[in-house]
Amino acid sequence: MGLGDCQPAIPTVDFAEWTSGGPDRRKQIANDFVAACRTVGFAYIINHGVAPGRVKEAFAMSQKLFDLGHEQKMLAPHPPGGAVHRGYSWPGFEKITQTFGDEADREDLKKRLRSIADVKESYEVGSENNQDQPNIWLPEDVLPGFRSFTTEFYWQMNTIARMLLRAMAIGIGLDDEEFFLSRHSGHNNQLRLLHYPPVPAADIESQRASRMPAHSDWGTLTMLFQDDCGGLEVEKPHKEGEFMSAHPLKDAIVTNVGDLLQRWSNDKLKSTLHRVTLPPQQDRFSGDERMTRARYSIPYFVAPEGPTIVECLPACIDEKHAAKYKAIRWNDYMLMRAGMSYEDQPVESGVPG
Repeated sequence: MGLGDCQPAIPTVDFAEWTSGGPDRRKQIANDFVAACRTVGFAYIINHGVAPGRVKEAFAMSQKLFDLGHEQKMLAPHPPGGAVHRGYSWPGFEKITQTFGDEADREDLKKRLRSIADVKESYEVGSENNQDQPNIWLPEDVLPGFRSFTTEFYWQMNTIARMLLRAMAIGIGLDDEEFFLSRHSGHNNQLRLLHYPPVPAADIESQRASRMPAHSDWGTLTMLFQDDCGGLEVEKPHKEGEFMSAHPLKDAIVTNVGDLLQRWSNDKLKSTLHRVTLPPQQDRFSGDERMTRARYSIPYFVAPEGPTIVECLPACIDEKHAAKYKAIRWNDYMLMRAGMSYEDQPVESGVPG
């Protein structure tokens, strides 16, 4: 039995009839989607509208990118610090963490966290009209067609994001099904191409290195395509610290709730911890060092405009459920989270790319 044939523990939501099934069917799909977001915080979305051939093209372009030499990829380096998320991040540059530090202990915390490097590399793409997050492009002759393809794919993914945001509003029971759409123009989203190079399994098992530690996502929603390698894990409902495999499901989008949606919903929706570790099948390793396969994934992070104020929705507050969160501006929350993940100076680690 292959990974794609395994029965997923994460709910699957079929959007095939979202536009053709009428209001009642649309309401049922929205309810199914929100039910998954209430319990697990994750859902497999199928029949979402992105053709399988298009997904295959995206993975092929990603592999071409990461097959480039290190010096070529460094022609479009991610800026130092966490304010701008664009361009190429080499292995060890970003450290995913769920740790929050205040100004007094932040630098010490960063050093301790970075003693275990994340063995991954990524490239971030956004809207060309976002002046706060300007894109950083490779020269066209280094990877022909990369800029045009990723720009088009970015906006194609935003179409799916808008469908899910509308479904979320309907499923929560908001009077205004445009509530989330009106706060998400698409210009503040982020397309990320991710590559996890092969690494000795023992390095991960002994915690000498990591792939992506347990964390929640900062924004509203995340939409992910993953290859068939495996390794993505999601914290089990009501079992803190226990994780289950998010088995690759061919052509499905793995969608999860982000921190902002948990705040908006007053904890009715779960921004669940998840991580990337070793693949579940031992035959995924090769050689005496038990080297992992390379893993590729393509997440798309959905976020509102920077000045957007996120506060508990009245529909999610009642006599038994007081508001749990103070209002916060999205840009402020993003900078708070990003401050622990990136170095302020562009110093490369010794991890080979």
